[in-house]
Amino acid sequence: MLKIEHIGIAVKNLTNSIPLYERLLNCQCYKTELVEKEKVNTAFFQTGESKIELLESTDTEGVIAKFINQKGEGVHHLAFAVSDLDAEMKRLREAGFTLINDQPKKGADNKLVCFLHPKNTNGILIELCMEIS
Repeated sequence: MLKIEHIGIAVKNLTNSIPLYERLLNCQCYKTELVEKEKVNTAFFQTGESKIELLESTDTEGVIAKFINQKGEGVHHLAFAVSDLDAEMKRLREAGFTLINDQPKKGADNKLVCFLHPKNTNGILIELCMEIS
């Protein structure tokens, strides 16, 4: 793994949360994006070499809405950049980790992504992401 690519934070409302994080991080949101397949709106902030991704559900039955209903707003996942997503998925599978998706899928911010099940990672949802070239 190359670095922490971003930290995903589940929020109820981007309209309220973007200005809060702009003040907190002392930087502007550089991108918002709808990821329809995941039923989520995202907003990104660059902080040094890493990013903060805010996640707002577009559906009351979406993964982020369910997360907020169970745990409240807060850290949803930790994402690591990888140079070869297929190889990293194979390595982790062979090391006994459970992958939530069997194949890489298109995520936000021009990335291919895969998630590891939190039951194998001490309760933390881990995302692996690779820049789409």
